Amino acid sequence: MSPEEIFMLRALELAELGKGRVSPNPMVGCVIVHDGQIIGEGYHEVYGGPHAEPNAINSVKNPILIPESTVYVTLEPCAHWGKTPPCANLLVEKKVKKVVIGTLDSNPLVGGKGAQILKDAGIEVTSGVLDRRVREQNKRFFTFMEKKRPYIILKWAQTKDGFIARENYDSKWISNPYSRQLVHRWRSEEDAIMVGTLTAKYDNPQLNVREWEGKNPVRIVVDRNLTLDRDLHLFDQSQLTLCYNQVKEEKSDNLEHVKLPSGFNIREILDDLYQRKIQSLIVEGGAQLLNKFIQENLWDEARVFTGQVQFGKGIPAPKTQGSILDEMDIMGDLLTITRPIY
Repeated sequence: MSPEEIFMLRALELAELGKGRVSPNPMVGCVIVHDGQIIGEGYHEVYGGPHAEPNAINSVKNPILIPESTVYVTLEPCAHWGKTPPCANLLVEKKVKKVVIGTLDSNPLVGGKGAQILKDAGIEVTSGVLDRRVREQNKRFFTFMEKKRPYIILKWAQTKDGFIARENYDSKWISNPYSRQLVHRWRSEEDAIMVGTLTAKYDNPQLNVREWEGKNPVRIVVDRNLTLDRDLHLFDQSQLTLCYNQVKEEKSDNLEHVKLPSGFNIREILDDLYQRKIQSLIVEGGAQLLNKFIQENLWDEARVFTGQVQFGKGIPAPKTQGSILDEMDIMGDLLTITRPIY
């Protein structure tokens, strides 16, 4: 592994620390190296706060070394004013010697402009170092920018004999407490979480983060004809909730009814979420909703727990066609992570 890759790996480690806190911005890490030694580190810590580059620059104890240093940053420095000033301009102002970029930015506001600013100022620029790892780390951001929709994670638990629920829609408890805790961690890392009408009715889920620390996702429920009981947890207004329906458009505290122009159309829902800058979505069920996403090939990842219980009969679990990324044992449950084959 080259020195450039070693320092970029460290920048990737730093970027990961912002997971779940920077969306809709990407995770970005930055290290500053002088004579082979790291003299500054930083990452984008929270949305609206300073980006990785100023945090790294501010961490340098001897700023006089910066003009003779190389800056390693996972994503192309921004070239536009947003919540903060352009990072490319800051690096020019600090007269850094060289900038090594993991991958260029897909955001049309940046898209090569940041690197060009650096080059125009006479700064040496290298890009594409560990490009695939950077894109994998920011798969939500790149999916959002390039496909104009959230990164979609399908998640369900199924019995050992392949059912997602009993015939009466009861599904408690297929997975074990350790698997359920992991799901709460996932919720804290994603922007939104979605269920269909029957899951909301029979499971009465809270769809919040209770067994982990972190932010609650935006809750989304599909209730075409507004038949769901208003006393369900989803409507308690404890966190932002979107209810997609065919009846009304209405806003109240932490609860918004969104009327769909053509009924239940997943693409229209995803278009609306894109406009709201929601970059990632967990679809937690039920089977009908999950199968709809699968049929329309609108998914990027499936996370499936297979428990030890057997129902004998019930509602069949969805089936995906994809490649297995990983399989792991969660204290007896089998977790399988799959991606579609494009």
